[in-house]
Amino acid sequence: MTGFRDFLTRFRPAASPGRAAPGGVPADRSAELRAELTPPLALLEQTEAEARSIRERADAAAASRRREAEGQAETIVAAAHEEARQVRARTAEQVLRAADGEAAALLAEAEREAVAVHGRARSRAPALVDRVLALVLEDLAADEASTVLPGEGHRAQDPGRPRGGGP
Repeated sequence: MTGFRDFLTRFRPAASPGRAAPGGVPADRSAELRAELTPPLALLEQTEAEARSIRERADAAAASRRREAEGQAETIVAAAHEEARQVRARTAEQVLRAADGEAAALLAEAEREAVAVHGRARSRAPALVDRVLALVLEDLAADEASTVLPGEGHRAQDPGRPRGGGP
């Protein structure tokens, strides 16, 4: 159905005013528009198909790059884990070496102190032995004096002492 405006355009003059012209056939504007727009619309359909193809290729390329990036990321993470393991091993080795060095230093210091204590003991031992011997001889002399009864010429046996010879 045609609009009122299309209806009125049928009666529009087809040429400039002047002498009368033969009667014309009314123009079909919708057919003219269709004929005018068909080639650009056909080109637009081709462009849409091309754009769809480009988008599909871009999606495939993006998926491929994403997979490559994931692979690279996994490789980088694996390398980082390996490097971290190596760093931990080197650090543990350094700590152990430092602890071994510290232990060796402590052991050397302990040996020096032991030698010093042994030397002091060796230098003090004769004086202490003489002192202990003097105290023991004094105790023995005191015991002997208390066990000999006046008027008797023999020794009484101390109940705390074992019978037999020896101190």
